[in-house]
Amino acid sequence: MANSSCVTEFLLLGFSSLRELQLILFVAFLCLYSVILSGNFTIIAVIRSDRSLHTPMYFFLCVLSTSETFYTIVILPKMLLNLLSVFRTLSFTSCAAQMLFFLGFAVTNCLLLGVMGYDRYAAICRPLHYPILMSWTVCGQLAATCIVGGFLVSLVGTALVFSLPFCGSNKVNHYFCDIAPVIQLASAETYVNGLIIFICGVLVLVVPLIFICISYGFIVHTILKIPSAEGKRKAFSTCASHLIVVVVHYGCASSVYLRPSAKYISGEDKLVTVTYTIITPLLNPMVYSLRNKEVQWAIRKMIGKTGLSLKAL
Repeated sequence: MANSSCVTEFLLLGFSSLRELQLILFVAFLCLYSVILSGNFTIIAVIRSDRSLHTPMYFFLCVLSTSETFYTIVILPKMLLNLLSVFRTLSFTSCAAQMLFFLGFAVTNCLLLGVMGYDRYAAICRPLHYPILMSWTVCGQLAATCIVGGFLVSLVGTALVFSLPFCGSNKVNHYFCDIAPVIQLASAETYVNGLIIFICGVLVLVVPLIFICISYGFIVHTILKIPSAEGKRKAFSTCASHLIVVVVHYGCASSVYLRPSAKYISGEDKLVTVTYTIITPLLNPMVYSLRNKEVQWAIRKMIGKTGLSLKAL
Protein backbone atom coordinates (compact mmCIF):
# COMPACT_ATOMS: atom_id res chain seq x y z
CA MET A 1 0.00 0.00 0.00
CA ALA A 2 2.75 2.47 0.96
CA ASN A 3 4.50 2.19 -2.43
CA SER A 4 1.38 3.42 -4.25
CA SER A 5 0.90 6.40 -1.96
CA CYS A 6 2.64 9.77 -1.59
CA VAL A 7 2.16 9.69 2.18
CA THR A 8 4.57 7.41 4.04
CA GLU A 9 3.60 8.44 7.58
CA PHE A 10 0.78 10.17 9.41
CA LEU A 11 0.98 12.89 12.04
CA LEU A 12 -1.47 12.32 14.91
CA LEU A 13 -2.54 15.76 16.14
CA GLY A 14 -4.27 14.26 19.18
CA PHE A 15 -4.70 16.85 21.93
CA SER A 16 -2.02 19.20 20.59
CA SER A 17 -4.47 22.15 20.76
CA LEU A 18 -4.53 21.73 24.56
CA ARG A 19 -0.83 22.34 25.06
CA GLU A 20 -1.02 23.64 28.62
CA LEU A 21 -3.16 20.66 29.68
CA GLN A 22 -1.14 17.87 28.08
CA LEU A 23 0.73 16.89 31.25
CA ILE A 24 -2.52 16.85 33.24
CA LEU A 25 -4.17 14.74 30.53
CA PHE A 26 -1.20 12.36 30.56
CA VAL A 27 -1.47 11.81 34.33
CA ALA A 28 -5.27 11.43 34.17
CA PHE A 29 -5.22 8.99 31.23
CA LEU A 30 -2.31 7.03 32.72
CA CYS A 31 -4.26 6.56 35.97
CA LEU A 32 -7.37 5.50 34.06
CA TYR A 33 -5.34 3.11 31.88
CA SER A 34 -3.79 1.53 34.99
CA VAL A 35 -7.26 1.01 36.47
CA ILE A 36 -8.51 -0.46 33.17
CA LEU A 37 -5.67 -2.99 33.01
CA SER A 38 -5.81 -3.93 36.70
CA GLY A 39 -9.63 -4.19 36.63
CA ASN A 40 -9.79 -6.38 33.52
CA PHE A 41 -6.86 -8.55 34.63
CA THR A 42 -8.61 -9.04 37.99
CA ILE A 43 -11.86 -10.07 36.30
CA ILE A 44 -10.01 -12.53 34.03
CA ALA A 45 -7.95 -14.00 36.90
CA VAL A 46 -10.96 -14.35 39.23
CA ILE A 47 -13.15 -16.05 36.60
CA ARG A 48 -10.37 -18.45 35.61
CA SER A 49 -9.45 -19.37 39.20
CA ASP A 50 -12.91 -19.69 40.80
CA ARG A 51 -14.82 -22.79 39.67
CA SER A 52 -18.15 -21.31 40.81
CA LEU A 53 -17.77 -18.73 38.01
CA HIS A 54 -17.22 -21.34 35.30
CA THR A 55 -20.57 -20.62 33.68
CA PRO A 56 -21.43 -19.26 30.19
CA MET A 57 -22.19 -15.75 31.50
CA TYR A 58 -18.77 -15.39 33.12
CA PHE A 59 -17.04 -17.14 30.22
CA PHE A 60 -18.30 -14.41 27.87
CA LEU A 61 -17.41 -11.74 30.43
CA CYS A 62 -13.86 -13.15 30.52
CA VAL A 63 -13.66 -13.05 26.71
CA LEU A 64 -15.03 -9.48 26.72
CA SER A 65 -12.48 -8.35 29.32
CA THR A 66 -9.67 -9.95 27.29
CA SER A 67 -10.87 -8.25 24.10
CA GLU A 68 -11.17 -4.87 25.83
CA THR A 69 -7.67 -5.23 27.29
CA PHE A 70 -6.17 -5.69 23.81
CA TYR A 71 -8.51 -2.98 22.48
CA THR A 72 -6.97 -0.42 24.85
CA ILE A 73 -3.41 -1.67 24.26
CA VAL A 74 -3.82 -0.86 20.55
CA ILE A 75 -4.65 2.81 21.27
CA LEU A 76 -3.72 4.12 24.70
CA PRO A 77 0.08 3.52 24.95
CA LYS A 78 0.65 5.51 21.73
CA MET A 79 -1.75 8.23 22.91
CA LEU A 80 0.09 8.54 26.23
CA LEU A 81 3.44 8.68 24.43
CA ASN A 82 2.18 11.41 22.10
CA LEU A 83 1.05 13.55 25.04
CA LEU A 84 4.69 13.81 26.15
CA SER A 85 6.37 13.87 22.75
CA VAL A 86 6.66 16.31 19.85
CA PHE A 87 7.20 13.38 17.46
CA ARG A 88 3.64 12.16 16.96
CA THR A 89 4.12 10.36 13.69
CA LEU A 90 2.94 6.88 12.78
CA SER A 91 4.08 5.07 9.64
CA PHE A 92 1.57 4.29 6.91
CA THR A 93 1.69 0.56 7.69
CA SER A 94 1.48 1.13 11.46
CA CYS A 95 -1.56 3.37 10.98
CA ALA A 96 -3.27 0.66 8.92
CA ALA A 97 -2.37 -1.98 11.53
CA GLN A 98 -3.70 0.18 14.36
CA MET A 99 -6.99 0.69 12.52
CA LEU A 100 -7.27 -3.02 11.73
CA PHE A 101 -6.80 -4.15 15.34
CA PHE A 102 -8.85 -1.33 16.85
CA LEU A 103 -11.83 -2.08 14.60
CA GLY A 104 -11.34 -5.83 15.05
CA PHE A 105 -11.58 -5.70 18.84
CA ALA A 106 -14.29 -3.00 18.77
CA VAL A 107 -16.56 -5.07 16.49
CA THR A 108 -15.78 -8.19 18.54
CA ASN A 109 -16.99 -6.35 21.66
CA CYS A 110 -20.24 -5.36 19.93
CA LEU A 111 -20.92 -8.94 18.86
CA LEU A 112 -20.01 -10.30 22.31
CA LEU A 113 -22.51 -7.96 23.97
CA GLY A 114 -25.16 -9.34 21.61
CA VAL A 115 -24.23 -12.92 22.52
CA MET A 116 -24.31 -12.04 26.23
CA GLY A 117 -27.86 -10.75 25.72
CA TYR A 118 -28.82 -14.09 24.17
CA ASP A 119 -27.20 -15.89 27.11
CA ARG A 120 -29.38 -13.93 29.57
CA TYR A 121 -32.46 -14.72 27.44
CA ALA A 122 -31.67 -18.45 27.47
CA ALA A 123 -30.98 -18.46 31.22
CA ILE A 124 -34.19 -16.63 32.21
CA CYS A 125 -36.67 -17.58 29.48
CA ARG A 126 -35.50 -21.13 28.70
CA PRO A 127 -34.01 -22.39 31.99
CA LEU A 128 -34.79 -26.08 31.33
CA HIS A 129 -33.07 -26.00 27.93
CA TYR A 130 -30.22 -23.70 29.08
CA PRO A 131 -27.57 -26.45 29.51
CA ILE A 132 -28.16 -27.53 25.89
CA LEU A 133 -28.61 -24.06 24.38
CA MET A 134 -25.45 -22.77 26.07
CA SER A 135 -23.23 -25.85 26.27
CA TRP A 136 -19.48 -25.27 26.37
CA THR A 137 -19.24 -26.28 22.71
CA VAL A 138 -21.86 -23.69 21.75
CA CYS A 139 -20.15 -21.05 23.93
CA GLY A 140 -16.80 -21.70 22.26
CA GLN A 141 -18.35 -21.52 18.79
CA LEU A 142 -20.17 -18.26 19.60
CA ALA A 143 -17.01 -16.65 21.01
CA ALA A 144 -14.95 -17.77 17.99
CA THR A 145 -17.65 -16.45 15.62
CA CYS A 146 -17.56 -13.04 17.35
CA ILE A 147 -13.76 -12.81 17.04
CA VAL A 148 -13.57 -14.03 13.43
CA GLY A 149 -16.56 -11.89 12.40
CA GLY A 150 -15.07 -8.85 14.12
CA PHE A 151 -11.77 -9.10 12.29
CA LEU A 152 -13.39 -9.88 8.93
CA VAL A 153 -15.43 -6.67 9.18
CA SER A 154 -12.30 -4.83 10.33
CA LEU A 155 -10.30 -6.17 7.39
CA VAL A 156 -12.95 -4.95 4.93
CA GLY A 157 -13.12 -1.48 6.53
CA THR A 158 -9.34 -1.04 6.74
CA ALA A 159 -8.84 -2.25 3.14
CA LEU A 160 -11.47 0.23 1.89
CA VAL A 161 -9.69 3.11 3.64
CA PHE A 162 -6.10 2.28 2.71
CA SER A 163 -6.85 1.29 -0.88
CA LEU A 164 -7.37 5.03 -1.48
CA PRO A 165 -4.45 7.25 -2.56
CA PHE A 166 -3.00 9.64 0.06
CA CYS A 167 -1.03 12.40 -1.64
CA GLY A 168 -2.00 15.50 0.33
CA SER A 169 -1.99 16.35 4.01
CA ASN A 170 -0.86 13.66 6.45
CA LYS A 171 -2.25 15.34 9.60
CA VAL A 172 -4.80 13.09 11.32
CA ASN A 173 -6.95 15.23 13.62
CA HIS A 174 -7.32 12.47 16.20
CA TYR A 175 -5.24 10.60 18.77
CA PHE A 176 -5.32 7.33 16.79
CA CYS A 177 -5.98 6.16 13.23
CA ASP A 178 -9.76 6.03 13.18
CA ILE A 179 -11.76 5.66 9.96
CA ALA A 180 -13.34 9.12 9.59
CA PRO A 181 -10.28 11.36 10.20
CA VAL A 182 -8.03 9.19 8.00
CA ILE A 183 -10.42 8.79 5.06
CA GLN A 184 -10.85 12.57 4.94
CA LEU A 185 -7.16 12.85 3.96
CA ALA A 186 -7.59 10.69 0.85
CA SER A 187 -6.80 12.31 -2.49
CA ALA A 188 -9.70 10.69 -4.34
CA GLU A 189 -13.48 10.44 -4.28
CA THR A 190 -14.42 8.52 -1.11
CA TYR A 191 -18.19 8.31 -1.49
CA VAL A 192 -18.40 4.60 -2.42
CA ASN A 193 -15.80 3.54 0.16
CA GLY A 194 -17.48 5.67 2.84
CA LEU A 195 -20.92 4.29 1.96
CA ILE A 196 -19.75 0.66 2.27
CA ILE A 197 -18.05 1.44 5.59
CA PHE A 198 -21.24 3.16 6.80
CA ILE A 199 -23.35 0.11 5.84
CA CYS A 200 -20.89 -2.16 7.70
CA GLY A 201 -21.18 0.12 10.73
CA VAL A 202 -24.98 -0.09 10.63
CA LEU A 203 -24.86 -3.89 10.44
CA VAL A 204 -22.31 -4.17 13.26
CA LEU A 205 -24.04 -1.76 15.63
CA VAL A 206 -27.75 -1.89 14.79
CA VAL A 207 -28.20 -5.65 14.22
CA PRO A 208 -26.71 -6.76 17.58
CA LEU A 209 -28.57 -3.92 19.34
CA ILE A 210 -31.90 -5.03 17.83
CA PHE A 211 -31.07 -8.59 18.85
CA ILE A 212 -30.35 -7.40 22.42
CA CYS A 213 -33.61 -5.41 22.53
CA ILE A 214 -35.64 -8.44 21.36
CA SER A 215 -33.90 -10.66 23.93
CA TYR A 216 -34.68 -8.22 26.73
CA GLY A 217 -38.26 -7.89 25.53
CA PHE A 218 -38.72 -11.63 26.14
CA ILE A 219 -36.75 -11.37 29.41
CA VAL A 220 -38.97 -8.58 30.80
CA HIS A 221 -42.09 -10.49 29.71
CA THR A 222 -40.85 -13.60 31.55
CA ILE A 223 -39.74 -11.72 34.68
CA LEU A 224 -43.12 -10.01 35.05
CA LYS A 225 -44.70 -13.47 35.30
CA ILE A 226 -42.58 -14.34 38.37
CA PRO A 227 -44.95 -14.17 41.37
CA SER A 228 -42.51 -13.10 44.11
CA ALA A 229 -40.94 -9.63 44.29
CA GLU A 230 -37.64 -11.18 45.42
CA GLY A 231 -37.59 -13.45 42.37
CA LYS A 232 -38.16 -10.49 40.09
CA ARG A 233 -35.40 -8.52 41.79
CA LYS A 234 -32.89 -11.35 41.42
CA ALA A 235 -33.77 -11.86 37.76
CA PHE A 236 -33.41 -8.16 36.97
CA SER A 237 -30.12 -7.91 38.91
CA THR A 238 -28.48 -10.56 36.70
CA CYS A 239 -29.22 -8.37 33.65
CA ALA A 240 -28.52 -4.89 35.08
CA SER A 241 -24.71 -4.98 34.65
CA HIS A 242 -24.97 -6.10 31.03
CA LEU A 243 -27.58 -3.44 30.25
CA ILE A 244 -25.45 -0.61 31.71
CA VAL A 245 -22.45 -1.63 29.57
CA VAL A 246 -24.67 -1.99 26.47
CA VAL A 247 -26.22 1.48 26.87
CA VAL A 248 -22.84 3.24 27.27
CA HIS A 249 -21.03 1.24 24.58
CA TYR A 250 -23.70 1.41 21.87
CA GLY A 251 -24.72 4.96 22.75
CA CYS A 252 -21.24 6.41 22.29
CA ALA A 253 -20.21 4.23 19.34
CA SER A 254 -23.48 4.88 17.46
CA SER A 255 -23.09 8.66 17.74
CA VAL A 256 -19.76 8.45 15.88
CA TYR A 257 -20.13 5.55 13.43
CA LEU A 258 -23.80 5.63 12.45
CA ARG A 259 -23.29 8.52 10.07
CA PRO A 260 -21.24 9.15 6.92
CA SER A 261 -17.50 9.79 7.43
CA ALA A 262 -17.90 13.16 5.68
CA LYS A 263 -19.81 14.46 8.72
CA TYR A 264 -16.86 13.88 11.05
CA ILE A 265 -16.52 16.73 13.60
CA SER A 266 -13.02 16.57 15.06
CA GLY A 267 -13.49 18.23 18.46
CA GLU A 268 -16.82 16.67 19.41
CA ASP A 269 -15.97 13.22 18.05
CA LYS A 270 -12.66 13.21 19.92
CA LEU A 271 -14.47 13.67 23.23
CA VAL A 272 -17.03 10.98 22.42
CA THR A 273 -14.25 8.62 21.32
CA VAL A 274 -12.51 9.10 24.67
CA THR A 275 -15.72 7.81 26.27
CA TYR A 276 -15.80 4.47 24.43
CA THR A 277 -12.03 3.92 24.23
CA ILE A 278 -11.37 4.70 27.91
CA ILE A 279 -14.58 4.98 29.94
CA THR A 280 -16.31 1.84 28.57
CA PRO A 281 -13.32 -0.51 29.17
CA LEU A 282 -13.07 1.08 32.63
CA LEU A 283 -16.80 0.73 33.26
CA ASN A 284 -17.04 -2.96 32.36
CA PRO A 285 -14.94 -4.46 35.23
CA MET A 286 -16.22 -1.85 37.70
CA VAL A 287 -19.89 -2.52 36.94
CA TYR A 288 -19.50 -6.30 37.02
CA SER A 289 -17.39 -6.25 40.22
CA LEU A 290 -19.40 -3.62 42.13
CA ARG A 291 -22.87 -4.91 41.21
CA ASN A 292 -22.21 -8.65 41.17
CA LYS A 293 -22.07 -10.40 44.54
CA GLU A 294 -20.63 -13.61 43.05
CA VAL A 295 -17.68 -11.72 41.59
CA GLN A 296 -17.20 -9.78 44.82
CA TRP A 297 -17.13 -13.03 46.81
CA ALA A 298 -14.66 -14.60 44.36
CA ILE A 299 -12.38 -11.53 44.60
CA ARG A 300 -12.44 -11.76 48.42
CA LYS A 301 -11.55 -15.46 48.24
CA MET A 302 -8.68 -14.75 45.85
CA ILE A 303 -7.36 -11.94 48.09
CA GLY A 304 -7.64 -14.27 51.11
CA LYS A 305 -5.71 -17.03 49.35
CA THR A 306 -3.04 -14.53 48.27
CA GLY A 307 -2.74 -13.28 51.86
CA LEU A 308 -2.34 -16.82 53.20
CA SER A 309 0.31 -17.59 50.58
CA LEU A 310 2.28 -14.47 51.52
CA LYS A 311 2.08 -15.37 55.23
CA ALA A 312 3.34 -18.87 54.45
CA LEU A 313 6.37 -17.35 52.71
